[in-house]
Amino acid sequence: MKSEFAIEIKGVWKIFGDRAEEALSDIRDQGLSKQQVLEDYDCVIGVTDVDLEIEHGEIFCVMGLSGSGKSTLVRHINRLLEPTTGEIRVNGRDILALRPRELRKYRNEHIAMVFQNFALLPHRSIKDNVAMPLEIRGVAKNRRMEIAKQILATVDLADWGNKYAHELSGGMQQRVGLARAIAVDSEILLMDEPFSALDPLIRRQLQDEFMRLSSNMNKTTVFVTHDLDEAVRIGDRIAIMRDGRIVQMGTPQDIIMNPGDAYVAEFVAGISRLKIVRAQTIMRPLEAYEREVGPLADDLPSFGADESLSALIQSAIDRDLPIAVVDDSGKRIGVITRSDLLKTIIEGTETS
Repeated sequence: MKSEFAIEIKGVWKIFGDRAEEALSDIRDQGLSKQQVLEDYDCVIGVTDVDLEIEHGEIFCVMGLSGSGKSTLVRHINRLLEPTTGEIRVNGRDILALRPRELRKYRNEHIAMVFQNFALLPHRSIKDNVAMPLEIRGVAKNRRMEIAKQILATVDLADWGNKYAHELSGGMQQRVGLARAIAVDSEILLMDEPFSALDPLIRRQLQDEFMRLSSNMNKTTVFVTHDLDEAVRIGDRIAIMRDGRIVQMGTPQDIIMNPGDAYVAEFVAGISRLKIVRAQTIMRPLEAYEREVGPLADDLPSFGADESLSALIQSAIDRDLPIAVVDDSGKRIGVITRSDLLKTIIEGTETS
């Protein structure tokens, strides 16, 4: 039976240091700060009481500044790090209950990871690097080479299988790392700042490549980044971390339109809303509008609920008329006026 969530994290704390358990007890009893824990116990708080549920097939971005705890949190999902306390389930399975041999097997078969460091073996060909996880799994050589060849074609490296890592550019090497993770066909894909070492143009190309692959593979992906533009571009939902805590979680629209505090507001201040904000976010419900203003005319421009702010603004420029928002069946469900658009551009908050 398929579990309700792909990944469930409940009450997870990670405190580094020999007195972690003692520190955690006093944090709970006395509300000690991060600085107090460091001074009194020589311990560092990495993750603070995180609860998280990630849907099957979702691209979930975890972001924050350096030291915010994002990579530490994600490394708990495949138990590269052990939590001080808490629960972690992957596809309904209690990861913390797995013994070392079971854990190694589970990682190999169900969870793949792509690091910022490409971690390609220099003495192996590109095809051998991609096939390596299958070799560990015991897949026959002909079969694993066939799979590696297919996956390399998927990431546009079909002609590079017999080359070695030093013969490839940084972007190509990262494609190989992605191909290696895809080759094992695991349900969960963990990506820890995989594109951050690349120049902007190659980075954007690989983001496009990843999104294209993601739409075809339908894997659950946890994507770590310090770049909000990247998170907004690829994530279905985003969790923003600070000092080990998740300070806000939601869709890119949720976070950009309604930052939860000054810290998040500062993060999103430079993000353009034009391609992020959708009609359904800023529309007024049809019934409320018609009660206040009156029935809508029949010949108004109409857009779907998922239309971008950019397209809505262009419509308002072309015709000084309210915009009707329709559902998938074409039924009107809301209205957007020029005033609503202007408020969204200037204030960045939902209309009332």
